[in-house]
Amino acid sequence: MGRLMNPTHPDPTDHGAVGGTGALLGRGQVMHTRLAPRLHAFRYPSWFLLLPMRQLRTHPTLPGVAINRRGIVSFHDRDHGDGQGDALGWVERLLRSQGVQADGEIWLQTFPRLWGWVFKPVSFWYAHGADGHLRAVVAEVNNTFGERHAYVLHADDPTDRLPWGAPLQARKVFHVSPFCQPSGRYRFRFMRTSARSDPGERLLARVDHDDESGQPLLRTSWSGNLQPLTHRALCWACAAMPLQSLSVFARIHWHALRLWLKHVPLYTHPRHV
Repeated sequence: MGRLMNPTHPDPTDHGAVGGTGALLGRGQVMHTRLAPRLHAFRYPSWFLLLPMRQLRTHPTLPGVAINRRGIVSFHDRDHGDGQGDALGWVERLLRSQGVQADGEIWLQTFPRLWGWVFKPVSFWYAHGADGHLRAVVAEVNNTFGERHAYVLHADDPTDRLPWGAPLQARKVFHVSPFCQPSGRYRFRFMRTSARSDPGERLLARVDHDDESGQPLLRTSWSGNLQPLTHRALCWACAAMPLQSLSVFARIHWHALRLWLKHVPLYTHPRHV
């Protein structure tokens, strides 16, 4: 489903095992650049949660975040995986089916619900071994048609470590935007490094899309400086972007209109995704 592009040359940004056990909040930005057939780019501030899902299984509490119930800020298992209410169980089964040995923590980078509503274009699951080293990343993609697909990314040998910063790739098989065909190839890169501006860490997820001929079409990234999830940090994030969930959905349609006005070709939704 996904593989390491160059397993013999790990990236120097790999910092080994991940420290810390508590839930984190990331504040940064989303960037998107379309290179063809028309240039179109934007960037917006954003914030997200980075949740230790196995810890939450045994201690299901988060500062200021309602879990599987209503709240100003909430997290719901049914927003992920098969929608059956056990998101962690779903990703564990998925990893086992790919031969990934992830006996450590599994972190989920995702948007929470705000005021009971959310649209998650993509969420990332970072699966670690018992030694704390990364083993696999699951890219969970949602489209505006209410459909969901997961790309499992790991080394060629799924039992090997997956260095942070290692280039990964997977064939695109899921219809996301009517302005892109469900074909070509995704190139992924995930980095979790020390932040330059504060004593915490920085998380960067980059996803590029090339067409069947290898020509670059899209360059996207989602990044943020990480800090412990506290009531205070959450209040600051909500105050800065109180309508983030609605804004994500609205901006998708706003930029779709701009692409249409630029005469970017439309592709119909395929019968099977």
